Amino acid sequence: MNVGDVTSPQKKHASEFDGATIAAKLFDDIASFSADDAGVSRPAYSEIETKTLKYLEKFALKLGLVVEYDAGQNAVFCLPEDAGTTGYILVGSHVDSVPNGGNFDGLAGVVAGLICLARAKFEGTNFPRPVKVIAMRGEESAWFGPCYIASKALLGKLGEDELNAPHKGDGKGLFVHMDAIGVDMERVAKRIPLLDTKDVHSYIELHIEQGPLLVEKNMPAAVVSGIRGNIRYKNIRCSGEAGHSGAVPRAYRKDPVLAMADLLFRLDESWLTILQKGQDLVLTCGMVATDPQKHALTRIPDLVDFSIDFRSQSAKALGEMRELLNREIRTVATERNVQFNLDPEMHTAPALCDAGMVDGLSAAMARVNLEPFTMPSGGGYDAAVFANAGIPSAMIFVRNRNGSHNPDEAMEISDLIAGSDIIYEYLKGAAT
Repeated sequence: MNVGDVTSPQKKHASEFDGATIAAKLFDDIASFSADDAGVSRPAYSEIETKTLKYLEKFALKLGLVVEYDAGQNAVFCLPEDAGTTGYILVGSHVDSVPNGGNFDGLAGVVAGLICLARAKFEGTNFPRPVKVIAMRGEESAWFGPCYIASKALLGKLGEDELNAPHKGDGKGLFVHMDAIGVDMERVAKRIPLLDTKDVHSYIELHIEQGPLLVEKNMPAAVVSGIRGNIRYKNIRCSGEAGHSGAVPRAYRKDPVLAMADLLFRLDESWLTILQKGQDLVLTCGMVATDPQKHALTRIPDLVDFSIDFRSQSAKALGEMRELLNREIRTVATERNVQFNLDPEMHTAPALCDAGMVDGLSAAMARVNLEPFTMPSGGGYDAAVFANAGIPSAMIFVRNRNGSHNPDEAMEISDLIAGSDIIYEYLKGAAT
């Protein structure tokens, strides 16, 4: 057998399926054509993203699976007997990455789903309920600003401001990029779902953990109990007045950088208070910049741009942080004689994973001889969009070292297979 042929699973024994060989080959090949200066870059709605889907399509067709593209130009895979069915379980994730990111974020969930189909084909398993695997396009917010683009489009949730969001590279709007690859933009613009939610029984997403808990606990996988929602402002501009660093006394300064620092300090203090009350919240200011054409060591800047990202499993906590941000902005603007302008808010509601699916996946975890373990999600995922659209949803995390959204992601293939085993075992019993 030629190990380089991903359609011929290497067998340790004649009757044993070796998903690890397939998974390693898929990851290696996709990494090779999406490699960047560091890590990989698979921009949302790009030629590289399309190439990734076409590569997966070729693999699936040679394996004897059926491949279709939905109205959002996402690739959907299934066993031949499940083609054209409704009431199916949808398994998947996204294939795009952040710039110079890791190879496993998103892609691991797609590969895990394909491993389940490949195993079913190899073993002759007939799932009691139809199963389809989806490889979605743009999920990462790094390219346009909005996150979960494909799943929002599928479910009629993509707003006008999101569609007008410019690409970080060429400046063209998201609408233009989606339209260029054949997405049904007439329906997207009217917020008409591209997917009939009545056709989807439930949604399962496997993802690498983006924090350290599973590494610290020395566990290969976990079932996720809930997913944080978020409120994001990609660009907040604080405007003041330029001046000489040595000539303007403090009382006469309109310094936007110190105003921004003051605002962030106030928010940080409130964050600590919220945590001390037992509520869930994280706050991040990931982008800060003065004008590179003007800024200098000896110049008080006239403006600073920055971002803010609030995340919580509590819709109440997110709403309180929105109110607090607006209140503190008014206070700081008055006290420091500056102005704040916020770009349109991007918002995703928190989501709880379906309790029955959590129990079912936990039971499947025990049946494959893994210690059942559930944990909340710190990040946001497409599963939250499906859950908030009324589709029962659940997630599996697999262990990953060195964090995520960076070239040093270090998921072990054996851990991916453990996560895939959990899903496969669950699908074999998912008759209701």
